[in-house]
Parts: sequence; C-alpha cells; structure tokens
Amino acid sequence: MEPLASLTARFPRPGRVDWIGLRPARKAAMQSVPRIDILDHGLAGDHARPGKRAVTLIQAEHLPVIATLAGLPQVAPETLRRNLVISGLNLSATRNRILTTGTARLRITGPCAPCSRMEEALGPGGYNAMRGHGGWCAEILTPGTLAIGAILTVEV
Repeated sequence: MEPLASLTARFPRPGRVDWIGLRPARKAAMQSVPRIDILDHGLAGDHARPGKRAVTLIQAEHLPVIATLAGLPQVAPETLRRNLVISGLNLSATRNRILTTGTARLRITGPCAPCSRMEEALGPGGYNAMRGHGGWCAEILTPGTLAIGAILTVEV
C-alpha cells in the first residue's frame, strides 16, 4: 500500500483559470478582467487585504452545484464574489500547497466561507447553498501576471 503522503502529492492534471474578477471596493460590483497583475499584497485593483486572504478562488465545477442547491438555473462567477474561477483541479486537495502559473506563486491557506450577502445574491438559503462550496483563500508568495486560460500547477 502506498503512503498517504505519496497519494496526496499527486494530481491527475493541472488546473486552468476560467475567470478573473476584481472587487474594487467593499460591496462594489465585480469587474471581470481578462488579465491581472498579481502584486505582493494582492491583485491589482482588488480591495482585499494582504495576507492569507489576499486572493479568493472557487472551482468552476462547484458553480452548477451551488446553482442547484440554491434552486437556480445557473450562477455567474461574479455573483459569488471570488477572484478566480479554476477548473480541472480539486482546490480542497491543495490546502497549504503552492500553486504556480508563470512566475506567480500562491499558497492556498484555507476555506473561504460564504458571507451573509449570499442570501441576497442567491435568494433565501443562498448562504447554506454555498457552504462547503465557497472556495479557498490564498496568500501571494511571488508576484506575476495571470490571464484567463493560464495553467495552474501544484508544486510538489
């Protein structure tokens, strides 16, 4: 039998950046952008504070789950107020790991819980529809540039 550390270090494929969004101010409408500079304190133009919650990520595969649980036909990424939508990579398996894209490096620090605004955004029960699917927070280790379509790999 293989050791657990060996199993948890393997990922079947890299992830892909499907969407990038900025929150220019608290409660401001999200702005979708095709490319962004990742600075040492956060995404250029985003209001997030530096540190463990500088960037928020959510899996593209969770958007239809959240929509189903909220009783909606679909949910747009900007509704959920996360910075990056990533497909093809199980983000929950990357906790405390480093994701790289080009020269940029991010460390997944922990889950990003839904906020009470999801009741307004998704309707009654929206908060609970997102629980367990709210995404992940990351800190920036190395600045760089990120664009839609960029590949994210997990450092081993």
